[in-house]
Amino acid sequence: MFRHYFQIAWRNLMKRKFYTLINVTGLAIGMTCCLLISVYLYHENSYDRYHTKRDRIYRVVQTFRHVEPGAKLAAATPQDYQVWGCAPLGPALQADFPEIEKVVQFMSPNSFLLQNGDKRVQQDNVLFMDSTAFDVFSWKMIYGNPHTALTAPFSIVLTRSVAQKFFGNKNPVGQPLKVDNQTNVMVTGVMEDLPPNSQFTFNGLMSMTTMHKFREEVFGWWGYVDFYTYLLLKENTDIKSLQAKADQFVKRRNPDDKGYAIKFEKMTDAYLHSLATRQPGPTGSMLNVYLFLCIAIFIMLIACINFMNLSTARSLERAKEVGVRKVLGVRPMSLMWQFLFESILLSLAAAVIAIVLAKPGIALIEKLSGKEIAYVNFFNPWLFIAMAGFAVVVGIGAGIYPAWFLSGFRAITVLKGKFNPASGSVSLRKALVVFQFTLSIALIAGTIIVFNQLKYVNRHDLGFQKDQMLIINFEGDNKVQKNIEAIKKAIADQPGVVAVAASRAVPGEFLPNAGTGIQAPDGQIAFQGPLIYEIDFDFIPVYHIPLIAGRAYERSHLTDSAQGMIINEAAAKLFGYTNPADAVGKKFEQWGRKGYIVGVVKDFNFRSLHQAVEPLTLRYGYPNDLNRISVAIKGENIPATLAHIKTTWDNMAPQRPFMYHFLDESFNEQYQADQHFGQLFTFFSCLAICIACLGLLGLSTFMAQQRVKEIGVRKVLGSSVSGIVVLLSKDFIKLVLLAIMIAVPLCTWAMNEWLKDFAYRVSIGPIVFIEAGIITVGVALLTIAWQSVKAARVNPVQSLRNE
Repeated sequence: MFRHYFQIAWRNLMKRKFYTLINVTGLAIGMTCCLLISVYLYHENSYDRYHTKRDRIYRVVQTFRHVEPGAKLAAATPQDYQVWGCAPLGPALQADFPEIEKVVQFMSPNSFLLQNGDKRVQQDNVLFMDSTAFDVFSWKMIYGNPHTALTAPFSIVLTRSVAQKFFGNKNPVGQPLKVDNQTNVMVTGVMEDLPPNSQFTFNGLMSMTTMHKFREEVFGWWGYVDFYTYLLLKENTDIKSLQAKADQFVKRRNPDDKGYAIKFEKMTDAYLHSLATRQPGPTGSMLNVYLFLCIAIFIMLIACINFMNLSTARSLERAKEVGVRKVLGVRPMSLMWQFLFESILLSLAAAVIAIVLAKPGIALIEKLSGKEIAYVNFFNPWLFIAMAGFAVVVGIGAGIYPAWFLSGFRAITVLKGKFNPASGSVSLRKALVVFQFTLSIALIAGTIIVFNQLKYVNRHDLGFQKDQMLIINFEGDNKVQKNIEAIKKAIADQPGVVAVAASRAVPGEFLPNAGTGIQAPDGQIAFQGPLIYEIDFDFIPVYHIPLIAGRAYERSHLTDSAQGMIINEAAAKLFGYTNPADAVGKKFEQWGRKGYIVGVVKDFNFRSLHQAVEPLTLRYGYPNDLNRISVAIKGENIPATLAHIKTTWDNMAPQRPFMYHFLDESFNEQYQADQHFGQLFTFFSCLAICIACLGLLGLSTFMAQQRVKEIGVRKVLGSSVSGIVVLLSKDFIKLVLLAIMIAVPLCTWAMNEWLKDFAYRVSIGPIVFIEAGIITVGVALLTIAWQSVKAARVNPVQSLRNE
């Protein structure tokens, strides 16, 4: 029986090659998109799942919120949570909770100049890490003992790629590396590079005992928040019970601080489901996952609708075949299975093409997403089985209506030539077409909104000078720090240089919180945890940050460096000053320094526009606190200016490579994930629209066949080709207008959810949907024009010969 079905199906498919090609192409593109999106979503959901103890690994997330006495504590927002805390927290938790098996702490990433002989590399993302790391995390050690590699001071574990830079393929364990031209560390291990689905992004691990040698005091400070704390819980630990105990732990240690809280967050939830918005590694968006899942479903639905419309549009061609076979005694159910078999055969052919296209498609997805996802094995037999099953389901889903529709023809009506293929099914087909257009318009409008937002964040006034700002990194080089003023002056004297400043970190980079007390309006010192910049006298004028009260740091005021403090508007409000001028002159305490507020700067966006401006203190930084030089340069002849600056640097700091970047480029890197999302969204939207255009071709074919006699009569009565084209297009335009009305609220809701991730965002206005409608109508008219003109040019004698 199946052989018989196959022979008939193959003959019919080959007889109508054009429609077969359209159907297979549409289904193949749809399946390819579904497969690519599935691989991408699998990658997004796989972060940190390679750890064998992943179900027992949690990290500590904290909130530091100001609560006025007697005020009700509001629910914490994602902006209130942060993943870094203080060093004493980890040991204190382990001492209080027997459920905790191991504690791992590490500090914020550092950049070190590493040297082996003549080979010098400025290596970013080196972490100070506890020795228990390899007992908790499943990082594969190539050389060295994972249990002892991070126990001794001045020990470092390198990733494979970093080790190869210095030592090639040799075992480097026991070899020394010089750090920042000052300290020698010993290589005690080499580990495999981190997989692409890891939230950790380090290139090396330095023993935490090394930090003890340099800054032993920070390990006793509860107000120094630069440590990340991970916990390995014992088997069968009840996390809800542990969380309740943590709440009591906080109350015992901070009975008067209602705004402080501790939460335990599962490590595998950190990428997509984190409580906190600011994290040390890459993060994903569950909303984006849902959006791409919807796009995959939409694309497959559009492809299936195309198949239905094209199949029913060809019903006139197959009506007599059905009539003859019914006269010969073939039962309707057998006919239905025959047509379903054709549908499944087409779907299986499309699935084979999809698997072939998916392999090169992954390379394109990697480029658009900026993520490495090629580790998926496309030759896995389970993938072929899954795709075959999916193809059968799609074949049945897409073919069930056409099969039922075609098998239901009455033989006598068909053979007399009085058959109307649209009878009883017009409403369903129009509904399917409206649904298809609704999805297409929503995707086009969504693409426009995404790129409007990206354009907005790139053009938004951040409140400081970002362009033509050169940043020189001298992380940890005490020779540069000691000679910082002379180096700044030498650079400032070069042609093309406008001004020079120094700081610890620049806009767009990580900033620590600082336990800070400022005299409140009631005269009492209130402590909060604002962020902190350490800057020199020139930072505020070089960056053109406006002052709204008081003054900037000035060399003529001798006490500024030891007793001065500048805050932003948000910090002034945090400490109770609605009028920023009232904060000037008030006392402050921060990290052992006491003095007075000398100025308040206007809020500026030192982070991405995903976050609102946070409370910030701009503290004077002594030379040994600084690690960046900011050089404002002129916009013309930049290569020559760079050459002059490099020559000056090499003369004054020969021990340090000249490493620089432009601030606008590094700042915009904060939007890389959004740009990649926009590129992926556009790519899949374009493919969806291409598939929809195939559906329009089916619609135009169906409309022309349905109205073939009407067109013949109109031509006999003198209608022109253009008039008939307009006639055939009118119904289509009505469907598009209806689709626009349906797409507007759906797209507005979905994209407003996406825009909620930005503190500063565009509004969704009617112009977006007008543009989407114009694009859709334009593309559709181009698609439908060919079939409309073809139908209008048919000789009326052919269409009316049986009348």
